Amino acid sequence: MLELAYPWALLLLPLPLLMRLLPAYRESRDSVMVPFFEKLVELSEQRPEQGARIPRRDRLQKILVIATWIFLVLAASKPQWIGPPVEQQKSGRDLMVAVDLSGSMETRDFTLPDGGSIDRLQAVKRVLEDLAARRSSDRLGLIVFGDAAYLQTPFTDDHQVWLQLLAETGIGMAGPSTVFGDAIGLAIKLFSESESDNRVLIMLTDGNDTGSTVPPIDAAKVAAANNIRIYTIAIGDPTTVGEDALDMETINRVSEIADGRSFQALDREQMRQAYLTIGELEPALYETVSFRPRQSLHWVPVLLVVLLYVLYHGYNALVSLRDREAPDAA
Repeated sequence: MLELAYPWALLLLPLPLLMRLLPAYRESRDSVMVPFFEKLVELSEQRPEQGARIPRRDRLQKILVIATWIFLVLAASKPQWIGPPVEQQKSGRDLMVAVDLSGSMETRDFTLPDGGSIDRLQAVKRVLEDLAARRSSDRLGLIVFGDAAYLQTPFTDDHQVWLQLLAETGIGMAGPSTVFGDAIGLAIKLFSESESDNRVLIMLTDGNDTGSTVPPIDAAKVAAANNIRIYTIAIGDPTTVGEDALDMETINRVSEIADGRSFQALDREQMRQAYLTIGELEPALYETVSFRPRQSLHWVPVLLVVLLYVLYHGYNALVSLRDREAPDAA
């Protein structure tokens, strides 16, 4: 479908006609008329020259000028071709993953199928790789926390970049402590800058909160008020005591307040099952965006003007050449 982006520009079409209504520019000069002009020229010993002449435009020139104006006004109105509607699917959910990088994450208590063992962070990374493959419809973000919470990856549709930045994380890079509540607070801030209405936060930790500025329970209440669902995955042995003890009461309470669920993962398989359950609770969500592509055609009338002038001057050149050759042939 063809349409004009600026149809009001067509109001300029009658402008040349209005210009003709204006008085023509005239310049008066003094002159002397004498009946003895030839005698005067003879006495002054000067040779009179022919006065300037302004030839009248022929019909072809008039047509060319009119066509030029019409095409230029048409170009100014910006004609464009509107294509058929195109539908695209984009991410319908923002999913933030917050990973605990405290010192206890280096504990090698996750067993592999071959009998070997890996530390908790490596187990988390492997499961998150599977998560990224399954959550193609989500925009993923990544927060790491220890002594403080840091943004590792903002929300992105590029899951390869997300995985690369996940792989670059290391134990202790955020400090040895666990600021569980501050990680939730940072996620709330990032979600507030997001346009998505479907917001999910997955928290992975193997310890208890060791002094967040915002207590986890209070942070969870703010998250719930902002329609953010929180799923928590507690990694490791819940019977651990001391600084590395799991505060399951707080972890469960946070998920309950924020309309999520909490899980315990004593091994890699339990962690994978937790992500599968989250996947069932948060199915793939897409938003369909429809638009009509537009292709500007303003260059077409401009090109026609150029072609008209090329043809016109080419025609005049041929006529002039023919007129010069005619006397020689005679």
